[in-house]
Amino acid sequence: MPAYQDYIAKSQVAEAFTLADGLKTSIGTNRQSGTCFADGAAAASTEDVAKGKYNPDKIMGKYGTATILQDGTGKTLVCGIHYQFNKTGVSNLLVSKEIVLKLDEASGTLKMENMGGKTNGVENRYLPSAFKKPS
Repeated sequence: MPAYQDYIAKSQVAEAFTLADGLKTSIGTNRQSGTCFADGAAAASTEDVAKGKYNPDKIMGKYGTATILQDGTGKTLVCGIHYQFNKTGVSNLLVSKEIVLKLDEASGTLKMENMGGKTNGVENRYLPSAFKKPS
């Protein structure tokens, strides 16, 4: 049974990286306005996606929600993505856990790194190979 639980957790973690990839594209566009957020905003939009409104800074998935993060301003501006797993309807190994991805501006890739007061809480064994921390 533990192997099956690990498999379920890994498949649910994959959603975080799929949603993050979509937000990474948005960040690239937003950076042209000097911010990580849509329309040059200083913070993530709070549009109520539950009522059918489009929120350009947040994507709600089946197992959690991905939101754009920002640290710094101007030349020290760093963008990233925070994925928060739901409290229900998700593997008990992931309930309320977080994944934090920082965007490397030079390469355009995402990497696991704490930022914006958010920390990674998902065990290494559930992460895709490209994001696992060295043992």
